[in-house]
Amino acid sequence: MKETPYLGFGIGLRPKHYADLLKNPPKVDWLEIISENFMLDGGRSMSYLEQFQERYKIIPHGVSLSIGSSNSLDWTYLKKLKKLVAQLDPPWFSDHLCWNHYGKKYLHNLMPLPYTSEIIDYVAERIRVVQDYIERPMLIENVSSYVEFTGSTMPEWTFLSEVSEKADCGILLDINNIYVSAKNHHFDPMLYLRSVPKQRVRQYHIAGHDDQGSYILDSHDHAIRDEVWALYTEAIPLFGDVSLMIERDEHIPSLSDLLKELNYAKALWKNTVAAPA
Repeated sequence: MKETPYLGFGIGLRPKHYADLLKNPPKVDWLEIISENFMLDGGRSMSYLEQFQERYKIIPHGVSLSIGSSNSLDWTYLKKLKKLVAQLDPPWFSDHLCWNHYGKKYLHNLMPLPYTSEIIDYVAERIRVVQDYIERPMLIENVSSYVEFTGSTMPEWTFLSEVSEKADCGILLDINNIYVSAKNHHFDPMLYLRSVPKQRVRQYHIAGHDDQGSYILDSHDHAIRDEVWALYTEAIPLFGDVSLMIERDEHIPSLSDLLKELNYAKALWKNTVAAPA
């Protein structure tokens, strides 16, 4: 995989913050967008995107590629994505290691895959095709899960690692998703962190979740919880300089409140890096 730059600390670009970001641009290193929201020909969204592009590096993050689907790759979708990527000229693009299309049905959830050697081969080849077509490094993100396949023959972290190696792609490591899945499926999140190939991890997501008692929901509608911050702190010395982005998709706070979380992430990184070995 090609080398990618360290971007620092970013946030997700959401309409609620457009005016504040343009009027008084804060100290944010980069922005992440939901790719599908900007795979358009003109319009107000694209006009805003052009303004933000003048100020920030912007990374497209998709939710609809469905790389693990049994459907054929959607070339209409990929052509639109390639056009967006060409406009933004990002160092990478990303999507999820999951499926959410089946036939003509679209599921509004990111579904996990069976963790088997056959699925590794299948998904890795599709990632290679997409990465070659888009002509940028691709990062695959681990998803939160609430169900497991009885046919799985390996843990999720082994599956993620082997897919990334075989596809020669990067990893977008979602720290909150690791925590959520660890609680839902009763595994040690530190085992996950220690098992992922360090050279493949190029970006983090951190977010809030909703603890329902018997399970945890990856809701992106709460402040980041202490246990996720703690897991992020454990990841820092394992992976080194990895670009970080804070996700918030519901109950979106003011920009100033979101930046407090971002600054806290920076402080944790600085304190961990500066701590004696």
